[in-house]
Amino acid sequence: MTAAKSLCQVLLAPFSGKTVELASVPDPVFAEKLTGDGLAIELNSDTVLAPCDGVISLFFDTKHAFAITTDDGIQILVHVGLDSIILNGEGLTALKKSGDRVKAGTPIIKVDLDVLKKNSINMISPVLVVNYDKVSDLKTRSAGCEVAAGSDEVLQYALAV
Repeated sequence: MTAAKSLCQVLLAPFSGKTVELASVPDPVFAEKLTGDGLAIELNSDTVLAPCDGVISLFFDTKHAFAITTDDGIQILVHVGLDSIILNGEGLTALKKSGDRVKAGTPIIKVDLDVLKKNSINMISPVLVVNYDKVSDLKTRSAGCEVAAGSDEVLQYALAV
């Protein structure tokens, strides 16, 4: 991740944890990039932050995932754990709603880690560029890196021309 920031857009880690290559995520929807390209982070923090500036364009009723559309039209999906939809929102508290404008680092979801663990939710949490056909030069943080929510860059891209 060495490209000049002035030419690239960056995403900050929406939660703390260890980075995971998308191809290693034990869910084919994510591993095969059917919903977007990016990376995953093994969630170990109790607050999910906005990875970038933009508008929350989608917030699932089950609070397990949300999307932010950036001002340049790129849609970023943040998914909390794998199969967390089965909890129907239990253990997840929405701090923002669809339509809210947010800045990178804004708290979006409060996570009760004990509830997720008690229900055997896999903590691997994808962070994706949904419309990745509109970007070029997508780079992600290497797998196995510990990242801190709201401060470490985990993904960068340039707009496709």
